[in-house]
Amino acid sequence: MNTNTSQVQQQPTAQPVISTGSMLTQVSSVLAVIILLILACAWVAKRLGFTPKRGSTGQSLSVSASCQVGQRERVVIVDVEDARLVLGVTGQQITHLHTLPPKPPQENPEAPAATADFRQVLQTLIKRPGKP
Repeated sequence: MNTNTSQVQQQPTAQPVISTGSMLTQVSSVLAVIILLILACAWVAKRLGFTPKRGSTGQSLSVSASCQVGQRERVVIVDVEDARLVLGVTGQQITHLHTLPPKPPQENPEAPAATADFRQVLQTLIKRPGKP
């Protein structure tokens, strides 16, 4: 009886073999899920309006006001060099509704506010009520 138990104990245990194909499949599937997650986040950001608008046409054309009228309809005021156009915009077409006179030029254009330097911003964030 001792000889049988010693033979059983001397046999090496078989380690599980990991195939290269299954490892490659796992890595590929995780990578595909990550890429799909990135694409889904980009679609949500674009849908909610977090992405910047492309196609700047310069100073000669700009949208000064916009008002949602329906689910896909809106009224837009577009500033052109010599006039302001009131346009009705739908999913299928753009309709000219009215022409307004151009805006009078501003006599005193507001200077952009001076931005605070990093040191000042950091000090205001660090200061807490009750501390000097």
